[in-house]
Amino acid sequence: MNSDRDQREDIDDEGEEDGNLYEHHKFTAEVGQKPLRVDKYLMNFIENATRNKIQKAAKSGNIYVNNETVKQNYKVKGGDVVQVMFEHPPYEYLLVPEDIPLDIVHEDEALLVVNKPAGMVVHPGHGNYSGTLINALVHHFENLPKNSSERPGLVHRIDKDTSGLLVIAKTEDAMAKLSKQFFDKTSEREYVAIVWGNVEEDEGTIEGNIGRNPKNRLQNIVYEGDDAENGKPAVTHFKVIERLGYVTLVSCRLETGRTHQIRVHMKHIGHTLFNDERYGGDRILKGTTFSKYKQFVENCFKILTRQALHAKTLGFTHPETGKWMSFNSELPEDMVQCIERWRNYAKNQIKEE
Repeated sequence: MNSDRDQREDIDDEGEEDGNLYEHHKFTAEVGQKPLRVDKYLMNFIENATRNKIQKAAKSGNIYVNNETVKQNYKVKGGDVVQVMFEHPPYEYLLVPEDIPLDIVHEDEALLVVNKPAGMVVHPGHGNYSGTLINALVHHFENLPKNSSERPGLVHRIDKDTSGLLVIAKTEDAMAKLSKQFFDKTSEREYVAIVWGNVEEDEGTIEGNIGRNPKNRLQNIVYEGDDAENGKPAVTHFKVIERLGYVTLVSCRLETGRTHQIRVHMKHIGHTLFNDERYGGDRILKGTTFSKYKQFVENCFKILTRQALHAKTLGFTHPETGKWMSFNSELPEDMVQCIERWRNYAKNQIKEE
């Protein structure tokens, strides 16, 4: 199989033809959507897509609105169902084994626990078709069981730029029992994060339904009040580890496991994750106007080039032995260095005052 193909974005219209059409993307325009060209509309919703590729797909007859092909200048309006269809399956389903090293913390006949580095995508999709954790897993392990989304071994996942622990099932029985624990909220997951601002409460619980942001499908938001039904219930427990002036080091324990849950919940209470580009944490959200401070923060961004989030501890009942297992991972070096810089900055600031 051509490895170049696996690195293409899934708005690409090339591939083997078998006469069938495969849905790569589907969006329903929100009620009240102002008329917007379909190429511009899709640009807002498809990660890693380019205007040129979307227009190319439209010219090739691969963009459908309400089950009919449209050109790139079609104006999307509220209620329209927009689909991108190609004559090849999405590349995320073409799993190519790759000899990528794995940091295995624990392994037995039923499962393994891995420590994922920041920057590694967990499963193929959205333009990332190679170099993922699953590409590595299918190389190192044969006949991994598939989850409900047809992804080998995967019980749960963490974001590309989040580092830390994941449990992988090696048998069908382990997949079923571990997945049930995550569904029943009996597993334990603790994350460490650096967030903007001084979190005044020593500890607390954030409850708020999480769903897709209608204005930006690459983000999630908290839905409240009458709109709560637009999201799924989510609960995050947080505790302050250390206050570092204009940022705070916090521990977050997940009760539920929604996409971007910690990132969304912390932003919702006014404490966006440090250097979280997708949610606006890559800007200076707290602090002074001094140019020296601005330079300090930009240097921290260079050290920690992703959102400051690490899946530190993971606990679950072993699917075969019934024994409780708990794993802990050290903070990665980029977070350690960033924390140390903020710690020194906070100390110097106190001295100056």
